[in-house]
Amino acid sequence: MSLTHQYLKPNTQQKMWTAFTIGLFGSLHCVGMCGPIALALPLGKRSRWQIALHALLYNFGRTFTYITLGLIIGLLGKGIFLAGLQKQLSIFTGISLLVVVLFSINLETKIISIPIFSRLFLFLKSGLGRFLGNPSRTSIFFTGVLNGLLPCGLVYLALVSALTLGSISSSAMYMLFFGLGTIPLMLTATLIGKAVNLTFRNRLKKLYPVFMIGLASWFIVRGLNFYVPANFNFWEAMQNIPMCH
Repeated sequence: MSLTHQYLKPNTQQKMWTAFTIGLFGSLHCVGMCGPIALALPLGKRSRWQIALHALLYNFGRTFTYITLGLIIGLLGKGIFLAGLQKQLSIFTGISLLVVVLFSINLETKIISIPIFSRLFLFLKSGLGRFLGNPSRTSIFFTGVLNGLLPCGLVYLALVSALTLGSISSSAMYMLFFGLGTIPLMLTATLIGKAVNLTFRNRLKKLYPVFMIGLASWFIVRGLNFYVPANFNFWEAMQNIPMCH
């Protein structure tokens, strides 16, 4: 029996799988943006198993940061939950995503242009530089921790989703599953190394807007109270549509 089926209620299971799906497909963006950091990890001439272990430590570091941010956002989410603003926030998020995609707005660039985030970005770059020069497991883990704090529209999207859950533990769990969803593609990018060239990363990034438009539509529909399978299992849902004879 899986973790989600053993410990989570059905509705919560769906939300967690949604988080995992956002991370999985959203990592198309991560490979393009954070891929260079993953490829710059000081893995040296280690065996493939050692490289895999260090790559996992890096990704666990990122996920640790996402869980911590989920705990923080969960505190805010309790207030929003009590105020009954989840629907409005979901619709606002969906419309905002559509605007970002349709007008090709680079969220990361916009965020970094804000003075407080600009200073944070410089601080993180300095820390990443120090850790990337150290091949120890601890340094690789903290490289992931700092990378999780870099300005990223995808992470902020996941945090907005976690914000509507109205529970500190649920928000943290949501960000855990989001982080786990980003690992497969990011881990693969690290393991195959230089084979992930700029051309390939750009091709992956071209798929990202399609996913974002679908996700934006889902946020809007969810906010309007129409039923959409929360775990994106659309194919299974289609099998249950009544047919005329």
